[in-house]
Amino acid sequence: MQTRQLGPFSVSAIGLGCMNLSQGYGPPITDKQGESVLLTALDAGVTLFDTASLYGFGANETLIGRVLKTHRQRFTLASKCGMTGVDVKGDGKLVRVIDGRPDTLRRTCEASLRRLQTDVIDLYYIHRLDKTVPIEDSVGALSDLVRKGYIRTIGLSEMSATTLRRAHAVHPIAAMQTEYSLWTRNPEIAVLQACKELGVAFVAFSPVGRGFLAGEPLQPESFEANDLRRSMPRFEGSNWEANARLLPAYRRLANEVGCSPAQLALAWLLQRAEHIIPIPGTTRVDHLQDNLGALDVTLSADVLVKLDALINQHTVAGSRYNAQGNLDAQTEQF
Repeated sequence: MQTRQLGPFSVSAIGLGCMNLSQGYGPPITDKQGESVLLTALDAGVTLFDTASLYGFGANETLIGRVLKTHRQRFTLASKCGMTGVDVKGDGKLVRVIDGRPDTLRRTCEASLRRLQTDVIDLYYIHRLDKTVPIEDSVGALSDLVRKGYIRTIGLSEMSATTLRRAHAVHPIAAMQTEYSLWTRNPEIAVLQACKELGVAFVAFSPVGRGFLAGEPLQPESFEANDLRRSMPRFEGSNWEANARLLPAYRRLANEVGCSPAQLALAWLLQRAEHIIPIPGTTRVDHLQDNLGALDVTLSADVLVKLDALINQHTVAGSRYNAQGNLDAQTEQF
């Protein structure tokens, strides 16, 4: 397994985003299916597993804790705080709330440790910026958790280069996690360069464009009611029609290289910079194995030029999030 540096950790060059095992793209899979994906990834050499207190409102951390607790020394465990489920109306229905207050972050960490069945979380991200709380206060709370031995390193998710620099001045930031792929180029505005300058790993989630770059034809009209892509403009109406027209040429490039479309997307990311670590998510073992095959793919300069010209911020139609999602994500916008 090829490795890359993430703070003090040497991790697999491709990690596993675990959200899909509990939420996001239709009905959750069975625990048995989730266990199979997790253990297959571990046996294949994946050593970075990424979860969050938000995913399945704790269910994802519970699954990882149950399945991987006996293998804890074999991998780097990442989770997130600052965006959790809260019973706002008192009716038992949890809604997503961004809360970066120090006391909330401490309580969230303690609950995550119990669900994950571990004494320490290796990398603990602030999931989204709480715009009512100075980032210095939120990072300061996590630095206290580092000193107490509850977490080892601190990360940020979907935040700007300016926020990264402010946070890094309080406590070293090990990683910035943001959506990045051929069809989501926002990190290229400022965050990628800031990470490089500060020695911060860049963890790319949704590296195959939420399935768009994975090769299998998507039919947005048939997405399940709880599929998060239903609220994303890129998968809607004329935007989707325009984006789908990019795929035949993209698949031809994959055939030219001799790899799968998903491998093409991941190989492109891996060759962008050494500090980039993609964490594709999947619910299927065959897709997991296909993703890891990207480590054996080397793209020529000519192919890289063709890819950049084909799928980029100018050729993709529609925003990556809806209006609320764009407000929640502080990453620089085109």
